[in-house]
Amino acid sequence: MAVKKSELYSTLWKCCDELRGGMDASQYKDYVLVILFVKYISDKKRNDEGFDIDIPKGCYFEDFVALKGNPNIGEEMNKKMAALAEENQLGGVFVADFEDDTKLGKGKDKVETLSKLIAVFQNENLDFSKNRAADDDLIGDAYEYLMKNFATESGKSKGQFYTPAEVSRVMAEVIGLGNAKNGRKTTIYDPTCGSGSLLLRAMCETPGGATLYGQEKDNATVGLAKMNMILHNEIYADIRQGDTINDPQFKEGDQLKTFDYIVANPPFSTKSWLKSAKFEDEYHRWGEGIKIGVPPEKNGDYAFLLHIVRSLKQTGCAACILPHGVLFRGNAEAQIRKYLVAEKRYIKGIIGLPANLFYGTGIPACIIIIEKSEAAGRKGVF
Repeated sequence: MAVKKSELYSTLWKCCDELRGGMDASQYKDYVLVILFVKYISDKKRNDEGFDIDIPKGCYFEDFVALKGNPNIGEEMNKKMAALAEENQLGGVFVADFEDDTKLGKGKDKVETLSKLIAVFQNENLDFSKNRAADDDLIGDAYEYLMKNFATESGKSKGQFYTPAEVSRVMAEVIGLGNAKNGRKTTIYDPTCGSGSLLLRAMCETPGGATLYGQEKDNATVGLAKMNMILHNEIYADIRQGDTINDPQFKEGDQLKTFDYIVANPPFSTKSWLKSAKFEDEYHRWGEGIKIGVPPEKNGDYAFLLHIVRSLKQTGCAACILPHGVLFRGNAEAQIRKYLVAEKRYIKGIIGLPANLFYGTGIPACIIIIEKSEAAGRKGVF
């Protein structure tokens, strides 16, 4: 029987209880999710021969359990994480430092904190061997829970707005992923992929499978996304770290790589986004050369939308969550909106979403649906 969400959430609550005091709530996830990951892959590896993760000798969860009370527990945990990362080419996945005295305490305090953290996951009801990766998003569920209960304030400051599963499914369905038939040749891209949950929900709606691509600015969150892909056996997913607007990682020559489908929930209204992305953009997302004004420097919503437009194949379809302000703000944004709606006719439809739907922000949002193939004959916006 698969682990119940209530059991998972109860475990996460206990973990955060053990970590309270030494660190900001936004950092709990860096530690809790790594232990969850080790427990999950250990349970799966022992019961599923097809599970494509190699666990070196001495790096199973029970080997972590054996470290409880060890004066060098933090150092030894770091070594095991490094061995797991090297064995599976998981550079940048494990961002938690179990030797960090500033967060975990010193000496006996650190030993006690880490020992209790491991002990929480020894719950006999927490056996992940029966969980089906295709239907479970454990890292996503855990990340959602931690954002909702412990990291909402820090989420606001970082612009990390987790996409609820229901919204993710709607996005996947309205762009027609259920009709994708080219298997792994089908490409799905998320330029601001966060923990990877939106990409995975999109994959679940794609019957023939697909190849996933994602970029995320925050290094710790990139680690979560890579772990999440592994938990779902998406070992070929290409997740990269970097600032999507100023340093896009997916390119073909000197141009942006294009994809069949794009789903995105960018950070809302990013300030000071225009850095190395010049006013005459080298990737032709905006600038006088293509008659698109530069999005306002104090508001990056249209920068992300124009990046998506440029990254979408002529036969592709995309869905992007943005704040309601993109529908009516004036000046440069009004000119960009006119270009997209009236000149290019790329906008197929808009779905309004209510306030208080996303963790980390209470403002209302909308889903912008972009489809290029039917643009020439499009007479309006649904």
